[in-house]
Amino acid sequence: MTYRVIDLFAGAGGMTLGFTSKEFEGGFESVWALDFDKAATETYAANFGDHASCGDIEEWVASGKPIPEADVVIGGPPCQGFSLLNKRRSGDSRRSLWQPYMDIVERSGARVFVIENVAELFRSPEFELIRRRADDMGFDVVADVLLAADYGSPQTRKRTVMIGWRRDLGPGAAPAFPPLPSHAAPQRNSNLPDWRTVEDAIADLPAPVGTDVRTGVEDKLKLHFGRTPTEKSIARYKAVPPGGNRFDLQRNAPEITPDCWIRKTSGGTDLFGRLWWKRPSVTIRTEFFKPEKGRYLHPEQHRPITHREAARLMGFPDSFEFKGTKTEIARQIGNAVPPHLAGAVARVVKGLLNAAYSNRAAA
Repeated sequence: MTYRVIDLFAGAGGMTLGFTSKEFEGGFESVWALDFDKAATETYAANFGDHASCGDIEEWVASGKPIPEADVVIGGPPCQGFSLLNKRRSGDSRRSLWQPYMDIVERSGARVFVIENVAELFRSPEFELIRRRADDMGFDVVADVLLAADYGSPQTRKRTVMIGWRRDLGPGAAPAFPPLPSHAAPQRNSNLPDWRTVEDAIADLPAPVGTDVRTGVEDKLKLHFGRTPTEKSIARYKAVPPGGNRFDLQRNAPEITPDCWIRKTSGGTDLFGRLWWKRPSVTIRTEFFKPEKGRYLHPEQHRPITHREAARLMGFPDSFEFKGTKTEIARQIGNAVPPHLAGAVARVVKGLLNAAYSNRAAA
């Protein structure tokens, strides 16, 4: 059986990919997606079909525009309002965008919803507000903080995942949550394969060419372009050893270390850091092409990672087509849900729905 899915705050469609692609799970059909980012909406349409809308979710709900029927609604209200990186998050209006999300769950007739967000959501006041709204709508809820690396993603991204299901699915209906991991940390007493690493994901790529999105080349090379660093930047890259960071830069080349880093003697151990070949990557964010923003230097080459490398570390296949400028594509990659993680959640949702429909057929 194929289930109809709506993706809200869909971005490029990493979560949809995990639900619809047979590589990750399959068994779901995308019937509608909504995002306010035009380039992301174009990316979604290029990969999943011309049923993605570009617009503001609050305006969409308030206008009374039609909402297609669906079995499942998935999505993540913008995470910046919860993120520890947002110092003014207590007054951030994005924290309340779960409300029109739940309105669409109700209007679509969905039997299941999935909310994905930063790990901090799990212990936030908004978590309890969402749970109460779900309860009023007749949904039970489970949630946990999941690590993307445990599900085949070469990245140590932690995300809160909340699954809600309608109580009228039947007595005893409940998802098998959290999903069983497919991978485990090295040296852990487990018969599972080790976490996938940076080496697994990007070691086959050649040195990048040019500074723009490329055409007329094989898929894996289209986003594999570089930048134009200054001589000082290159010297800084060279001063950072394998696995090193800004503190190694300061020790090895204090004369070219930014003064602000010299004055700040604690924190920020990932800043200007190199990824490790034998570990998953750190969380890929929207400015992964700027080493000063995090551990985004290539494990051995003296450069930041490319858009292709970032997309692979997120879990996107090379055949996935991105639309927009370089900055817009980077934002889509950094804001995406790792498809491997989404696929693990999709298995849970499909198992819940399959069991509910089987029980009804047997009754």
